[in-house]
Parts: sequence; C-alpha cells; structure tokens
Amino acid sequence: MNIIRLVAREFLGMFVDDGNLALLALILVAAVTAGVKLLALPPLLGGALLLVGCLAILLQSVRRAVRQSGR
Repeated sequence: MNIIRLVAREFLGMFVDDGNLALLALILVAAVTAGVKLLALPPLLGGALLLVGCLAILLQSVRRAVRQSGR
C-alpha cells in the first residue's frame, strides 16, 4: 500500500509543484468563467483577466519562493 501512495505522490508532484499556485490558478479560472457565463462579461475581458491574474499569481509565487530560499 505504501508503494501506491509513493507512486501517486510522485505522479501528482510532476504536475503540481506548488500547491498554492495550482489552487489559486484553479480559483482564478473558476471565477473568470463564472463572470463570463453568469455576469455576461465579454470574453475578451475574461481573457485579459486570466492573463493579468495568472501573471499576478506567478509573481506572488516567485516572491514567496525567493523569501523561503533566503535571498
């Protein structure tokens, strides 16, 4: 049973290195999708929000990694 957990953890680690980054990206995509579908935001605005939001999430993740590394 331990080998199955180890393989599953390694497999998940290939796709999700930073859990916070992945979670925030999923929340962003869900929020923008809800805004476009439910609030009738223009799709071009939704795309711009995704771009800006993903860049902000990535910047926050890089800053956190730099702080943790002690640089």
